[in-house]
Amino acid sequence: MAAIFASVDLGGTNIKCALAGADGVILRAQSEPTESHLGAPAVLERIANLVGRLCKETPARPAALGMAVPGLVDLKAGVTKFLPNFPTHWRDVPAREILSRKLGYPVYLLNDVRAATLGELTFGHGRTARTFAFFAVGTGIGGGVVIDGKLRLGPLGAAGELGHQTILADGPLCGCGNRGCLETLASGPALQAEGVRLLKSGLAPKLHELVFGDPSRVTTKEMTAAAQAGDEYVRDAILRAARYLGIGVANTVVVLHPDLIVIGGGVAQIGDLLFDAVRETVRRRVGMFPTDGIEIKPSLLGEEAGVLGGIALAMKGGLWEN
Repeated sequence: MAAIFASVDLGGTNIKCALAGADGVILRAQSEPTESHLGAPAVLERIANLVGRLCKETPARPAALGMAVPGLVDLKAGVTKFLPNFPTHWRDVPAREILSRKLGYPVYLLNDVRAATLGELTFGHGRTARTFAFFAVGTGIGGGVVIDGKLRLGPLGAAGELGHQTILADGPLCGCGNRGCLETLASGPALQAEGVRLLKSGLAPKLHELVFGDPSRVTTKEMTAAAQAGDEYVRDAILRAARYLGIGVANTVVVLHPDLIVIGGGVAQIGDLLFDAVRETVRRRVGMFPTDGIEIKPSLLGEEAGVLGGIALAMKGGLWEN
């Protein structure tokens, strides 16, 4: 029987678990609330139980598990170092040791966006692009970089933090401590905040209609619909965020000269309005070499990029040597 692998995509809201073969075809998948307020031991117990329940539905035992983690990890030791959106930040939690003991097979950890990049490399656009950068644009902006077919991690597994490049020298304060990071200007919350401002200022009548006047219901999805329905200022807000993202992409293009830029995450669901503005910004801002051959595409894996990255991580048996 062909080997199967397990994956966990640990998020602040939900834990996603999947089983798949080496071809990346998901055999079983399930999710449940993270309940991070219960603390690291309780969450790891929930993960072990979720994986265990899923494995009971398949005849084969997983060869290994790869887990995507929203923060910094010691890749070799399998210890979480800093998960910024979790209580206690999970400092020095031996997650690999705890889970492998509970499950009975090897466990490997990787930052969640680097895992999504690994998923794209293994099962998505990376099958035809040797060098590319992955931008995950959602609640924050994360990233990953693949050079000559290899995911680059650096000594802390933190290489590729594309959302924390400076776009505006004196821009908004970012959670990382810097000012003017791409994340502060083009992430989902940044875009939603501008949508709420326009709503409250009476400048977004279509958006007002779509959310029934409730600012708490403003999301990038509703903003996109409002822009398509004729809200000029909402459209301008999306285009402004897209141009900021385009500057970040242009910077990355100049540094790497990649074959491809992949954009994933919830904000990528805006579609052509976003991607066309990003492409135009790159064309205008990269003057050192032609960019016609550099493709800018949405993720081929969509919401499954992280969980498939966990599958790829389990298949490779960890990535701490790069």
